Amino acid sequence: MSNELLVTVIASLLAAASFAGFALPFLNRSDKKERFRSVIEKRRKALFDAHRDGAFKKPVEEKNVSAADSIAALYKMQKMAGKMGEKMRDKMLQAGIRSPSAPIKFMIAQGVLPVFLCGLTMMIISGSDKEIPSMITLLCLFVAAVIGYKLPDVLIKNQIMKRQEEINLAFPDSLDMMLICVQGGIGLEQTVERVAQEVAEHSEVLAEELGILSAEMAMLNDRRQALQDFARRVGSGGAKSFATALIQAEQYGTSISQAMRVMADEIRDMRMAKAEQKAASLPPKLTVPMILFFLPALFIIILGPAGIEASAAGVGK
Repeated sequence: MSNELLVTVIASLLAAASFAGFALPFLNRSDKKERFRSVIEKRRKALFDAHRDGAFKKPVEEKNVSAADSIAALYKMQKMAGKMGEKMRDKMLQAGIRSPSAPIKFMIAQGVLPVFLCGLTMMIISGSDKEIPSMITLLCLFVAAVIGYKLPDVLIKNQIMKRQEEINLAFPDSLDMMLICVQGGIGLEQTVERVAQEVAEHSEVLAEELGILSAEMAMLNDRRQALQDFARRVGSGGAKSFATALIQAEQYGTSISQAMRVMADEIRDMRMAKAEQKAASLPPKLTVPMILFFLPALFIIILGPAGIEASAAGVGK
């Protein structure tokens, strides 16, 4: 292959890569919008089916199951298990996992992974040529069981933190857009839906949550319940405070636009305080990397020539 042909091929590949890098963000925007619309349509369909089946009817208050102590204890255990399942379901929603079977799969993973890792550890230990003491074997099995039990929870918490960080980063601007729409006379449901469409390109997570909120506000008769569900799905941060502020504004009859304006200022102050906190914690975090990486190289650069000259002078004598 001649040099001219090689240069032409490389230039063509670079041009194709440049075009792909330029066009890919626009394709991702359309994909994000399509995923956002699909999530919202699924939620609307689920709400419509629930309304049709009468799932949102007000439940009748349960009476005492029995006066016997054994049945009362069993009822309390069932109630406690229901609360634990609800907390697990909230954790799945905060991680963006909306499958109804997600809590069951999570608990199965917590039960299966320790057994799998313990079995894998035993295979590795038994296949070793050296004799390993029983205490070390038990310690390895205990560590494998703990890792297998904690790993699903760690992964879920990491996903929750990533989603909340993305929501907290994009929510102040979304709140400003909501404030403009509300002051322009648009209803809250239409405002939330419009803002969800606008932020779909920048924050898919926030767009999905706002889209689900708009669908629930449109389908449910109780706006307060929709806002509470939104706060449960988000978990923490400015979005949860926003839902709480809107619930209080509707409860006490105050202005929604005023509540949004105050919330936008508070969320920006929270984001600035968090940035200042990260900046203040940066010097202690840089101490160990500087000692391990910067100072040895600096000492080599400064003292290296002097050491070389001293060794050369010693060899010359």
